[in-house]
Amino acid sequence: MTHSHPHVHAHRHPAHPGHPGQHGHPGQPDTDAQAEILDLDADVLAEHIAAITAWLPLTGDPRHVVDLGCGTGTGTFALLDRFPDARITAVDSSPEHLQRLREKACARGVEDRVRTTWADLDGDSWPDLGSPDLVWASASMHHMADPARTLRRVRELLAPDGLFAVVELAGFPRFLPPDAPEDRPGLEDRCHAASDRFHAEHVPHRGADWGPMLTAAGFSVDGERTVAVDIEGSGDEVIARYALRSLRGLRDTAAEALPPEDLAALDRLLDTTGPHSVLRRDDLTVRTERRVWAGRAAS
Repeated sequence: MTHSHPHVHAHRHPAHPGHPGQHGHPGQPDTDAQAEILDLDADVLAEHIAAITAWLPLTGDPRHVVDLGCGTGTGTFALLDRFPDARITAVDSSPEHLQRLREKACARGVEDRVRTTWADLDGDSWPDLGSPDLVWASASMHHMADPARTLRRVRELLAPDGLFAVVELAGFPRFLPPDAPEDRPGLEDRCHAASDRFHAEHVPHRGADWGPMLTAAGFSVDGERTVAVDIEGSGDEVIARYALRSLRGLRDTAAEALPPEDLAALDRLLDTTGPHSVLRRDDLTVRTERRVWAGRAAS
């Protein structure tokens, strides 16, 4: 069992790349790898996601929710738990993710409350998504080719007094202590720096401050929050697998910029059969922040 220590406080900050799941870009892992990291993310960060759904400044319990860029259902199922009378339209561009979400819904006995819809959210038109009371977009908005257009579409979509929640991770999670690994201390920081440079070129909306962008699209920003994540992972198999999958993704975007010594040290951590595997470490923690902006169509 993981022990999490959420700290919820008002704050304004830029957002994070999130995990791939909405639109492809260089360095993006395959669909199975995406699904695995999304599922692990949901498991490890469940308490923090629940803290966000509990905070949302709604005027009443929503009856119709749209999960925009739903992936394998992290937000969908958190919202179903939070709002037991709601029905959710889960939207994504990956048929494989939508199929996985449907299977989960059936396994949980909530298939009658979930409708899955395929859509290219960067396309010229969207399918009919109704008039939702709440639109939830977690780790998906930064993937949009034209976020301003997407924000305007969401504003037009919402029911009167409906709420739009934009949720982003503030950077890929970190797992290792600063002095690890022993032969290359600070490796994780250097990998993140290299990955940040990659994403600055290939995912330009990573790190966007969604508050001003929401305002420019005709929303009033009703709230902004940061949920700090600091989870002790010693001996936790799920967190070890989460670290392994996350570091593999980090390697995809950082490898070309790393010196050979750092790349070799990273590969030793990723070698699941070797003595230095991240799966064998007993000093892992999950450290990141999850940021949320809540907007309502301005009158």
